Amino acid sequence: MTISEFLERVQNAEPLNAFISVDETDIREQAKEQRKGMLGGMYVAIKDNISVLNQPLSCASHILENFVSPYDATAVKKLKYAGAIIAGKTNMDEFAMGSSSEYSHYGPVKNAINPEYVAGGSSGGSAVAVAAGIVDAALGSDTGGSVRQPASYNGILGMKPTYGRVSRYGLVAFASSLDQIGIMSKTVTDSARILEIIAGEDARDATTVPEPVPPFSQNLESQAGDWKIGLPEEYFTEGLSTSVRQAVDTQVATLKDAGATIVPISLPHTEFAIAIYYIITSAEASSNLARYDGVRYGFRHESDDLLEMYNRTRAGGFGTEVKRRIMLGTYVLSSGYYDAYYDKAQRVRRLLQSDFSNAFQSVDAIITPTTPTTAFKRGEKMDDPLAMYLNDIYTVSVNLAGLPAMSLPVGTDEDGLPIGLQIIAPAFKEETIFKIGTLIERLKS
Repeated sequence: MTISEFLERVQNAEPLNAFISVDETDIREQAKEQRKGMLGGMYVAIKDNISVLNQPLSCASHILENFVSPYDATAVKKLKYAGAIIAGKTNMDEFAMGSSSEYSHYGPVKNAINPEYVAGGSSGGSAVAVAAGIVDAALGSDTGGSVRQPASYNGILGMKPTYGRVSRYGLVAFASSLDQIGIMSKTVTDSARILEIIAGEDARDATTVPEPVPPFSQNLESQAGDWKIGLPEEYFTEGLSTSVRQAVDTQVATLKDAGATIVPISLPHTEFAIAIYYIITSAEASSNLARYDGVRYGFRHESDDLLEMYNRTRAGGFGTEVKRRIMLGTYVLSSGYYDAYYDKAQRVRRLLQSDFSNAFQSVDAIITPTTPTTAFKRGEKMDDPLAMYLNDIYTVSVNLAGLPAMSLPVGTDEDGLPIGLQIIAPAFKEETIFKIGTLIERLKS
């Protein structure tokens, strides 16, 4: 793809509102200096909560509207070194807090398949940029499904690596014990190639793990008979739409017919996942977002009174959903409520992690729906936060357990909206996900 072709695609897709910024001058400079690496010539978009040197870093928030990043995130630096062209910064839910990409200071992102519907969130812009064919791949962040859910809604692949597999240096923190940079792409091969590049230990991120990075893209083939796959009963209950269930069941039956062993399993603490997730993430967000007070960077409401400046800066700089989560997080961490909420949530989180550990004693991977339904109409759930939060019911457990997972498209519903299937593997077994994903791609073709 030439630069002119890329810019034409950006312009044609403007109504989808996938990008916050595209710097044509910077793109032309990158093309001149381009290295001949594994990703040479690949256009990769970056979610606007990941730092790119001399590019805006707004997190889709008014409070960081004019902030420019002074450095590259580790993942971005590795992409550049491998020859990728950084194609621009993508729209998102403000500070990655949302499931629809409607909570953005720059307006909602629209679904690439049907603009009347949501793009999913919070990495909606990255998903749409890939699905609409503007870029070859994109980076997003996944705290509770923010790569996998929009990937599912737009009919592409969304890969969330193991916590600690990819450096978070340069990723603006939302919930530090769950955040992970993830990959959106059209094929398993592209996802594998990019993870191969961006994975690895980083001295700038103490949570990265010194685990060897396999040559994922060179080892993708397997036979269905190689795999024992678990189906958790808790993910196939009330609330799962008929069309999603049928699509996942059909794909599972295809794997079974091809020789895979399908095993019913149980993840008994799944029912607590949403509650645990929103307690822990809100608590961590209230701490992480305390730095945005108008003193050092970003939007500032001028006042002679310091407390008034703090209050008005944060009141005017943050959107409704971010304020809601900060207040919820501050509440669950407050004196008298910490033990009842935050401490208890962390204890149940450990039980949820044990559920997965026990399941992986008997299976190689777990298959579930990515989302309970296909994309919903824009505006439909904006006034009902709980209904919005329930969209993450099948994805948050993976982050709470620190596991890798991928969503890949397996069909459409009666309205032509994409359906995603989720593959979950043990920690640092991304290779398993890529192999099963490749197998599914082959069986569909």
